[in-house]
Amino acid sequence: MSDQTTAIELFDQEPSTFTGDLLVYLVEEGHMQAAGFGAGGNRLLTKVQETGDFKGEKDQIFLLYPGLMTLDAQQTIAARKVLFVGLGKPDETANGRRERLRLAGGVIAKQAGAVKVKKVLVVLPGEYPLDTVEIAGCLSEGLLLGNYRFDLHKQAKDDDAPVRVERFFLHDGGLAAGAVREGLELGRILAEATCAARDMANQPGNCWTPAEFAEYAKKLGKKSRLTCTVFDKASLQKLRMGGILGVNQGSAQPPFLVILEYKRNKKRPTILLVGKGLTFDSGGISAKPPAGMEDMKCDMCGGAAVLAAMQAIAEIGVPGVNVVALVPATENLSGSAALKPGDVICHYGGKTAEIINTDAEGRLILADALAYGIKTYKPQAVIDVATLTGAVIIGLGHHYTGLLANNDQWAEQLIEAGARVGEPLWRLPLGPEYRKQIDSRIADMKNVGSDRSGGTIVAACYLQEFVGQTPWAHLDIAGTAWGFTEKSYIPKGPSGIGVRTLVDCLRQWRPIQSVDKNR
Repeated sequence: MSDQTTAIELFDQEPSTFTGDLLVYLVEEGHMQAAGFGAGGNRLLTKVQETGDFKGEKDQIFLLYPGLMTLDAQQTIAARKVLFVGLGKPDETANGRRERLRLAGGVIAKQAGAVKVKKVLVVLPGEYPLDTVEIAGCLSEGLLLGNYRFDLHKQAKDDDAPVRVERFFLHDGGLAAGAVREGLELGRILAEATCAARDMANQPGNCWTPAEFAEYAKKLGKKSRLTCTVFDKASLQKLRMGGILGVNQGSAQPPFLVILEYKRNKKRPTILLVGKGLTFDSGGISAKPPAGMEDMKCDMCGGAAVLAAMQAIAEIGVPGVNVVALVPATENLSGSAALKPGDVICHYGGKTAEIINTDAEGRLILADALAYGIKTYKPQAVIDVATLTGAVIIGLGHHYTGLLANNDQWAEQLIEAGARVGEPLWRLPLGPEYRKQIDSRIADMKNVGSDRSGGTIVAACYLQEFVGQTPWAHLDIAGTAWGFTEKSYIPKGPSGIGVRTLVDCLRQWRPIQSVDKNR
């Protein structure tokens, strides 16, 4: 894993005294005043606006060099450079304002990297229409997520490439320092967890194997308030987890079921998280085409999101619930013992499945984990996260995560959480007309439909067979875990999506009143 930890802390002196590389002010369009920049500085800013070079428009930037100009006799700027970043016109929605701050943080990080600075002070916009904790939190997320780099396997460094900022500072801009500190810490924890998920996905398949999932979880258990349990191949055989074992048959790497538990009060309800941990997916006997197969190292992004979310939960805490996370981890390769089309497997709990396509493997390993987790921990609600189907990319592109659920209230909580953190979800239907597509003549069901229609929904129908009446939601992140909508704080490649949605949803969790029988 690469070291993506960037320090971020409060700066409690006047911004003009900051002796670091870059001093940053956020400016709203139509309000060309930067708090703390001084009268002379703001007069200069007004003149810049008059030239049309900077108006405070969304993501617009303007860079000044204080050493090359005179502001007034009473004012000096110690920083080497001053950057103004536009916030645009005030957004009408709170979610829009949150996202503006994250995007601004990403713009700052990118610009700081481009001009190769190591220490950056950002002055918070004191009159921005959001809660202070959210202002500091969203901006911190944007700064740290936008500062992400993955160069662990590069020996030669590119001198022209952007650098990583080593230390960010926040000035409260007149806001309550205690609330700023709270938001800063929340943003830091969420960003570091998201970067950890990105690191896992960026690692090649020979460096991030099922064993690495197990080791990472064990380390989390040792240094945090989490309890870790790892089932090895022998344990999976005793439990008769035919889905995980079947997918693993062609691989030399042994499979694992990784379990992390966050439990604080036995009276609290338990929420179950399940993440797909396919560390490399060749398609098995039903082989994928060679073009682009190298990206199949990212078929474990659901597992990465779940582990990283638990990492954040251990630091932040969630007041109303206990949380249990399961990551079934294996490879899907085409070795001599690999699962074959036409084979029949038996899942944990006894349901059988006819394998039509060995490349529809994610649902097989998730099914075992869902069935075991629900029986063992009796959760009030379940979320599974997986790069499950290419069909979701056809339907939604790289802009929305596909959401399928058997409960309207649970689905709505997730949609709200995704909107708050800038990771939007779009709900797709379920129903018996889709379920009948996986009827099998020789087993309880088959692992794909008779044709390719409704592929995302049919895959979810398979998983639904293992959740019973438990409120359940399935997040298909195949389109958003890699190549997510371009943003200043989202890099090319793995996005780390799902981490912040899961944490936010659990922090804002509301009891679910009923199960929707007709879904």
